[in-house]
Amino acid sequence: MDAVFRVVHCVGMQSHEGKSATERPLLSVVDDDESVRESLPDLLREFGFAARAFSSGREFLLSDCVDETRCLILDIGMPGMTGLDLQQELKRLGQDIPIIFITGQKEEGIRKQAFRQGAVKFLNKPFSDTALLDAVNAALRVE
Repeated sequence: MDAVFRVVHCVGMQSHEGKSATERPLLSVVDDDESVRESLPDLLREFGFAARAFSSGREFLLSDCVDETRCLILDIGMPGMTGLDLQQELKRLGQDIPIIFITGQKEEGIRKQAFRQGAVKFLNKPFSDTALLDAVNAALRVE
């Protein structure tokens, strides 16, 4: 994608402890739920990661964060581009980012499809802080 159209810039971000984001693994959260976009990055920063949030797959793809993202925490059910659609698009673009899916849906078929396409973990909402941290650590080991 042409850099002219990128809407979110990751270069030079500062974490809450003053370290640049390049010194800490960047985790990107893509979820259409505003409360998740507000709370999850804060929790991830408490765990010691740099974090960015995006309201859609398109917004994430248009950002400068794609190449810097070490783990993607991705909602399944979003309008427009679903989480599974974004997963496929990243593969098509040659971006092999470890993905943790989060969802309120209990459909086993979706879970199986996500894993077939390469998901590292799949968490059902609501999930515990510990479950999220374990999933992130597993995803970073895959990288």
